[in-house]
Amino acid sequence: MGIRYLLDSNVIIGYLAGKIPAPGMAAVSGIVDAGIHISVISKMEVLRFNDTPENEMILADFVNVAVIHPLSDMVVHRTIALCKQSKIKLPDAIIAATALTENFALVTHNIDDFKNIPGLELLNPWELQ
Repeated sequence: MGIRYLLDSNVIIGYLAGKIPAPGMAAVSGIVDAGIHISVISKMEVLRFNDTPENEMILADFVNVAVIHPLSDMVVHRTIALCKQSKIKLPDAIIAATALTENFALVTHNIDDFKNIPGLELLNPWELQ
């Protein structure tokens, strides 16, 4: 089985708005076509904003076809460990713990938020050429 990917909130928003450079858009399109996986945190982050009804519908439709990874006990325990060992915000720690626990590479624009997490594979679609 190949690499599996978990999409961070900023990638979902950038992808749906067409704001990722062409090579990154192509990569994310391939990831989306293979099956969308997001953390429950990304679901909350993406859907919490008041936007135009059209944009809210686009975001909701995207989230509705995604596999939403919940806060399992394993993710919770890994989140706690990540917070104790590094300076990371709780939502980012949950997303990182989800990726690590479920064996995903994390697709994110915010590499600096996650770069010190041991074993976490990162992909920044804004940096692809």
